[in-house]
Amino acid sequence: MAQQLEAIDRAGTTDAAEIKGRPVEVLTMRGARSGRVLRVPLMRVEHDGVYAAVASKGGAPDNPQWYHNVVADPHLLLQDGTTTSKVIAREIHGAERDEWWPRCVAAFPDYADYQKNTDRLIPVFLLEPPA
Repeated sequence: MAQQLEAIDRAGTTDAAEIKGRPVEVLTMRGARSGRVLRVPLMRVEHDGVYAAVASKGGAPDNPQWYHNVVADPHLLLQDGTTTSKVIAREIHGAERDEWWPRCVAAFPDYADYQKNTDRLIPVFLLEPPA
C-alpha cells in the first residue's frame, strides 16, 4: 500500500499504481481513533460516473480498518487519475447492493472468491458528491 501511494504521489495520478493489473482509486479519510488523515488505495469500481468502495479485506472474517473510519466520518476525498473530488460514502444494502455487487466483481473478479471465503457480507459503499 505504501509503495502504491508513493508511486501515485510521484506521478500525480492513480494511473501510476495498480492491484493485480487493475486500476485503483484512492480514498482520503480521517482515522476514527487517531483523527489523522489517512489514504487508502482501493480497487477502482465505477459505473456511470458513480464510484464504489468495497470493504473486502481479502475475504477476512472482519472488516478492514478503513471501514470503521468511513462509518465514523463518511466525508472523503476520492482520487481517480489526476482528479480529486469530495464525496460522501453511503453503505448500500439489499437490492441496491445486489445491483452493485456484479459491477464490483467485474472491476475486480477476486471479490467473488473473497465473498465465498467469509461468512460476513462484504460491505459496499457508494461514493457520491455532496448535495
